[in-house]
Amino acid sequence: MGIALAAAGCARLAAVDSNALWKIVDMRCVPSQQATGTPGQCTLVDLDKRYAILKDIVGRSQYLLIPTDRVSGIESPLVLAPHAPSYWADAWASRDYVNRSVKRTLRDDQLGLEINSQFRRTQNQLHIHIDCMRRDISDALARHAKDAPGEWHWDTLDGSRYRIMRITALSGTSDPFRLVSRDNRNADAMAMQTILVTGAGPSADKDGWLVVNSGLDADNGSGSAEGLLDHSCHVADAS
Repeated sequence: MGIALAAAGCARLAAVDSNALWKIVDMRCVPSQQATGTPGQCTLVDLDKRYAILKDIVGRSQYLLIPTDRVSGIESPLVLAPHAPSYWADAWASRDYVNRSVKRTLRDDQLGLEINSQFRRTQNQLHIHIDCMRRDISDALARHAKDAPGEWHWDTLDGSRYRIMRITALSGTSDPFRLVSRDNRNADAMAMQTILVTGAGPSADKDGWLVVNSGLDADNGSGSAEGLLDHSCHVADAS
């Protein structure tokens, strides 16, 4: 696999190989980290926490968190295993790569993480998108900034129905995979879900996070929340 393929965005990779992201991480980034202490074609490889960060060529500021273990996606039982890595917390901790790309320090409610359902993704290796939020979506979500933690509230975003929960942590019982799995108790149900996470306010440490969830099985639901992100990061130009 050449460097051009490694740099291609998810949609372009899928046309070539739906396992391309996994091959980049497993065959290039991890061996480079192990052999030389540098992440190769990735931005970061954390061998202890078992994930890599890769810059996606789609968009000015989009990064992907990709496990260094073979994990197919949101439907995989591995994301719910007792000692599963805290992928969402690790992805959130990596949001500064977005800030560096746009040379701005964005508010936490201007940044988002997202994973697509099995039926709306292009790669068969779990990857969490890390990028800017659309300004209009952040404005719409602001009405949930003071929701009581731990309760789902339905809303319409970009024409689709999503349920939204404010949380005060991204790991443990508040891990978004675990929250969504409570109502989707098998792999087939989880396979239809999409999850987005963003700050509930300017500082997630103070305001918490919003978990935004929909599914292909929901009335007017969606299997992808990626459209709620802005890969052009227009919000950075207005900050």
